[in-house]
Amino acid sequence: MFIVGPSGSGKSTLLRCVNRLEEPSAGAITFDGIDVLAPRTDINGIRRQMGMVFQSFNLYPHMTALGNVALALRKVLKMSRTEAADCARAALTRVGLADKADAHPSELSGGQQQRVAIARSLALSPKIMLFDEPTSALDPELVGSVLAVMRAMRESGMTMVVVSHELQFARAAADRVVFIDHGEIVEQGPPARVFGDPAHPRTREFVARIAGHQ
Repeated sequence: MFIVGPSGSGKSTLLRCVNRLEEPSAGAITFDGIDVLAPRTDINGIRRQMGMVFQSFNLYPHMTALGNVALALRKVLKMSRTEAADCARAALTRVGLADKADAHPSELSGGQQQRVAIARSLALSPKIMLFDEPTSALDPELVGSVLAVMRAMRESGMTMVVVSHELQFARAAADRVVFIDHGEIVEQGPPARVFGDPAHPRTREFVARIAGHQ
């Protein structure tokens, strides 16, 4: 599912409410049959099943790509160093960075750093991946490598909720698009309809404006 809309419309806030990085003031969130907002819900246990990739890569600069990916495996899943390293290498291979395992973030392009961040989440074997504008901090020529990884994840069956302005990618990869404006869902449905024949004037205006810049 892709969440689209103008800046400040509440897209990222909605995404962060899913794993309660933001506390919703109303409504309900159900994940895998569990009431995420219930007082007795183990929110840390829920978060372990939700990978999240931010606009900024949030990598530790003093650690290698392998070290960044392996750290969560050791701290969260309590793996041994050897087991964590093996799983981290497999995750880096999955995002096409097996040859960059020993590189530090400063030695990687923005697109490569974002792919390391994706590998870090994938290594934990989440049930769902949340992406908050994963390509917005990248130079245009680096966007494609990240979108290719996300496309491969979709094709492998990974459930993803993506906040993005990449409408062409959303049109090709999404099974559902939600358009938000001023904190409200204005329109939702299959990408072919929302982008090709939007019902709401605000959606038509947004799609036309964004398409003109891509």
